[in-house]
Amino acid sequence: MREELISLLPNLRRFALSLTGSAADADDLLQTTVERILKRGVPEGAHIGKWAFRVCRNAWIDETRYRKIRRAPDEQSEDSNRHSEDGVATALEKIAVSQVGKALQALPDNQREALALVAIEGFTYAEASEALEVPIGTIMSRVARARKELSAQFDLKDLLGS
Repeated sequence: MREELISLLPNLRRFALSLTGSAADADDLLQTTVERILKRGVPEGAHIGKWAFRVCRNAWIDETRYRKIRRAPDEQSEDSNRHSEDGVATALEKIAVSQVGKALQALPDNQREALALVAIEGFTYAEASEALEVPIGTIMSRVARARKELSAQFDLKDLLGS
């Protein structure tokens, strides 16, 4: 189990980053996820990969609930670019990545989770359905709505400057 969990760490971190929108929060979420799995184990017959993503998602839900109760809304901070780099291409790339990140964070949680598993992590709809414990049709619908929302926000002509 340990080796399988270690091999999942990069994918789990990407998923955590897609949920949190912050590298520091993603690292904390990843640590919480691994601690929970190591402490509680994996249920008999469960696929460790799918189980790990489910644990990660549930840990994030717990954290967001905690934050709503414990923090004032103005205390929430945004991840910002702290390093300046030369070059127009680098700057434009950072702007585009930032815009996509903000657009992803603006999606409802359930759509962002489904899209992250299917589009970023490469899960099939069936695997995402099992990991998030919702029907496959729900996953398909959430991914479709998320993609539609993102495509509406980003017109290809705008990105290319045409």
